[in-house]
Amino acid sequence: MAPTDLPDTLRLSLLDRSRTRVGESHAAAIEGTLARAERADALGFHRYWTAEHHAVPGIASGSPPLLIAAAAARTDRIRLGSGGVMLPNHRPLIVAEQFAMLEAMHPGRIDLGVGRSLGFTAPVRAALGVAEYDTDALARDITAVQDFLHGRGPVTALPVLEVPPPLFVLATGRGLEVAARAGLPVVVGGPRLLADPSPLDRYRETFRPSEATPEPYVVVSLEVMVADSAGTARQLLLPEAWAMAESRETGEFGPLRSPTEILERRFRPQQLRRVEDWMAGAVQGDAEKVARELAVLVERTGADEIMASTSTFDRDDLARADAALAELLPG
Repeated sequence: MAPTDLPDTLRLSLLDRSRTRVGESHAAAIEGTLARAERADALGFHRYWTAEHHAVPGIASGSPPLLIAAAAARTDRIRLGSGGVMLPNHRPLIVAEQFAMLEAMHPGRIDLGVGRSLGFTAPVRAALGVAEYDTDALARDITAVQDFLHGRGPVTALPVLEVPPPLFVLATGRGLEVAARAGLPVVVGGPRLLADPSPLDRYRETFRPSEATPEPYVVVSLEVMVADSAGTARQLLLPEAWAMAESRETGEFGPLRSPTEILERRFRPQQLRRVEDWMAGAVQGDAEKVARELAVLVERTGADEIMASTSTFDRDDLARADAALAELLPG
C-alpha cells in the first residue's frame, strides 16, 4: 500500500451508474451494479450510491429506490443511497414515502441524495413531462420532502420514522445556496468547481446549522482510477472518456466500448480534445499518485468525503480498481 497524506477522518465512497457495455444486456449491467455493491461493502467503503437517468442507452437504471432495495438485501454494513433522485421527475410525497420505506427496512443505512437535472434529450424531457425547473422549485421541493419525512407535511408520509434518512443536495452554483439555507450536506463535482472552490467557501460561510446536520458537509464526486501505472489507468478510463466525447456529437450517451476498439479509431482533433478535457478532470495513476492528488483535492476543497464515479469496460478491471482505491482508506 502506498503511503498517503489523506486525513484520518476522510471517507471514501462509490457512485455506480449501472453503465452498459457493448454486447451486454441491461439485466447484466444491473447485476453488475449489485455485485459491485457487495464488493464495496466487503472492501470498507462508506457509501454506495446509484444514479437516476432515463432512456439513456449507456445507463441501465432509472430507478435508484429499486436498486437501493436490491443492494441493501445483498449487503450488511455499507450505506446506500441515490446520487440522486431528480426532483423535477417526482412528487415530494412519493420521494419521502419511498425513502422512508427503505429506511424502515434497513435502519441507519439509507441516504437520500436529490438533484434538479432534467432529461438528457428533448424527447426524454417531453416523456417525463418536465419543461423547466429552476432553483426556486428545487428549494420548495426540498422543503416539502423534508416536511414529509419529519412528519410536518399536510398529510402523513408512511411509514413514520423516528430518525429519517439524511438528505443530501447534488449542487452547483445556486443549488449550494439552497443547501446552505436548509442546513444540508452537499455533493459537488466537475473540474470547474473543483478548480475554483470559492462556491464551497460561500456554502460554509452561509450554512445554517440544522438538527440533522449541525456543520457543513461536502462530498466531492469525480472519476478516480487506481492502476499499476499511469498508462494503464488512462487506458482503463478511455471507454468512459470516449462515450462522453461521442455523446457531444451524436446526442446519445452510449454503452462503453473496449479500449482496443477505441484505439483502432482515427480521432478527429475535436474528438481528441474532448477526450483529453475529460481525462484532465479525473484523478488517475498508481496508488501513490492518486493518494497524493486526492490529498491536494481535499486540502483545496475541504472535502469531508470523496465519492468515486469510476467505470471500466471490463468488470474485472473495475473490481481491481475498487480494491486498489479501498487500500487508500485512512486507518
